[in-house]
Amino acid sequence: MKHDIESIVKHFCISGKLTEIRPLLRGHINDTYVLTTKKNEHTVRYILQRINHTVFRDPPSVMGNIIRVTEHIHSRMEKIDPSLASRQLAVIESVDDKCFHKDAQGSFWRVYNFIEDAVAYDIFESTDFAYEVARMFGWFQRMLVDLPGPALHESICDFHNTPKRFETFQRVLKEDTFNRAKNAKPEMKFLFDNSAICNVLLNLAGKGKIPVRVTHNDAKINNVMLDKNTNKGVCIVDLDTVMPGLSIYDFGDMVRTGATLADEDERDLSKVSMNLPMFEVLVRGYAEQSKHFLTFTEKEHLAFAAKLITFEQLIRFLTDYLAGDVYYKVHREGHNLDRSRTQMKLVQSIIEQEEAMNEVVERIFQQVY
Repeated sequence: MKHDIESIVKHFCISGKLTEIRPLLRGHINDTYVLTTKKNEHTVRYILQRINHTVFRDPPSVMGNIIRVTEHIHSRMEKIDPSLASRQLAVIESVDDKCFHKDAQGSFWRVYNFIEDAVAYDIFESTDFAYEVARMFGWFQRMLVDLPGPALHESICDFHNTPKRFETFQRVLKEDTFNRAKNAKPEMKFLFDNSAICNVLLNLAGKGKIPVRVTHNDAKINNVMLDKNTNKGVCIVDLDTVMPGLSIYDFGDMVRTGATLADEDERDLSKVSMNLPMFEVLVRGYAEQSKHFLTFTEKEHLAFAAKLITFEQLIRFLTDYLAGDVYYKVHREGHNLDRSRTQMKLVQSIIEQEEAMNEVVERIFQQVY
């Protein structure tokens, strides 16, 4: 659907005259545009996004979460580092004093400030980059440990409820609508053989041994903005999935995506493994900030979280393959099955190195105190 961007922009309190609208292709969920305005020879840029309300079914609540989180971080940073506070993500109000605009077609739109002189990367260009990304996700969680109640809205229900993901997989497998189960027998056996890990963290949370905190839930490298000149972290973006969760879910997803050099859909499984030296870098960066708030049980399960989140992603890819590729975009036949096999190999690699990973975590947290 083509949108009248100029008309939509008029509903927001931006400075100056709109001079350029440029689509930003980064991201797979929301439609994003870079806006450029000019006032008295002064140029300002903004980010305009259409919220995907198929994925995020309650955009006003999602925006309510984002407002609370960004304002709290800004308030804390004003006391710690005012110059960095000015570079945090901020929501631009609409002309009717809301944090979004709903157009005539029912689409929800929002505008953010543009973080100048900062960039995001899709791969780790060095261990220094990896360290800084991990440090920033720990920083993000630390900034929000004292967010006043009530609890944030759950923007995607049961997002990291691994047992429910496994139940959905079993239901889809039983239906096998597209007769694909025969192509994934080793992957299905692996899921059933290891299904006991699904409940571990939620059971600990249920017993109060792991606290529910404010978490990002999409802890990927390209959601961290780094300063162009210093490569130091500036802020965390893509906050749609910020909601109550377990801190170590974020760490686990960071390891899943950052501690392997293989693509998520790599067909040559010999290239897929969990890189222990990179894992150590991620632990060291995350520990610098999280040492202030993580409990003993959380630290004890950091390596396990990497295994669980990778296992959960295997469940999701394989479920989508059996269901006919309805959630993830596919670009070739069997694409989701390839993704499943990559995740399975990564889980196997983590299992093989789990003892060494636990030793790394214990050693580093002893060093950072």
